[in-house]
Amino acid sequence: MPDRSVSRDDVLRFRVHAQALDAKRARGDSPILDLGVQDTGPDGSAWALELRRCSLPAEELFLAWTLRGAPHAYRRSEAAAVAAATWPWSDADAGKRIFDAATPLRKADIGILDALDSVATEMRDIVQSPTVKGDVSSGLTKRLDAPYLRWCNPCQATHTYEQPFRIAGLHAGLELEPGTSPPVLHRIKGWRGPAKKVPDHLDPVRATLHLLGPAAPKLVAGYLDTTVSEVTARWPEDVVPVTVEGQRLQVLAADETALRKAPKASGVLLLGPFDLFLQGRDRELVVPDAAARKDLWRTLGRPGAILDGHELVGSWRPRTSGPRLEIAVEMWSGGEPTKGLDEQAERLAAFRGKTYAGLA
Repeated sequence: MPDRSVSRDDVLRFRVHAQALDAKRARGDSPILDLGVQDTGPDGSAWALELRRCSLPAEELFLAWTLRGAPHAYRRSEAAAVAAATWPWSDADAGKRIFDAATPLRKADIGILDALDSVATEMRDIVQSPTVKGDVSSGLTKRLDAPYLRWCNPCQATHTYEQPFRIAGLHAGLELEPGTSPPVLHRIKGWRGPAKKVPDHLDPVRATLHLLGPAAPKLVAGYLDTTVSEVTARWPEDVVPVTVEGQRLQVLAADETALRKAPKASGVLLLGPFDLFLQGRDRELVVPDAAARKDLWRTLGRPGAILDGHELVGSWRPRTSGPRLEIAVEMWSGGEPTKGLDEQAERLAAFRGKTYAGLA
């Protein structure tokens, strides 16, 4: 039998290449838009696309709450297909995605998908023009029955549950206005509803396998925030087995050669805290050192990561003072900052419209 083993270095080099983190010149698109580019934090999706030299104009992108209820950027031309691709597959899947909001619905004998569809219908009717999230939520509270609502102690008020609100948004044909806090929702122009068919490149299981592979159903389910059984039922047939550090995984057959022969990456990049390269659920593989993992994937105040070639070598945090931006770095080896880090920090400062004030 052929040797199906690949090294950790092979995997990380493959992901750098598959996610276009090794792009050296401007390109009109980016493969990570297939899975959506998470737009969390001050730099968000725009910085992730900048790192990959994506030159798509802002007007050709749109933002919506999708996977894990987080805001993601996608190609505007694919809005209807994205709505279909990111909609829950079943009541069981929907129940997993909305967490505790599923319990009162089940007790009231309301199907989870039916409930999400009802929320989407009401949201669509409420948002006739750009509307702040709080106003949409207040409108829903007046329209929905008790199983859809919860008491919020911090606000001392009754609200709709958060995850159904977020998951229903795109299904309602609503997008998020970039740069708004609190978020502003408005209708997607020309909306005719979710697509009837999902193209292969937008299928979330295939896209996760391609961009964060090799993987197993459990790893993909963790990223998509669904159940292993749901992912297993939709697992692609065109996969081949590989062994990584003794773990049996799978990769799309079309990616096997690239996995074994991915080019060596060079140069330093400052990845945002929620960059796709950091989103895989195999953190022990990506960052073997436990102390480094604890530094990088914090529950609160998550820093960005320093990528040197295909290896994560440290974390970084921005320090802003007026028009000046300083970058505080933590090199996990305890040594001096990696060569080229100053240049990338200056790039980030320029991206933010700040004057670079050096490394701390």
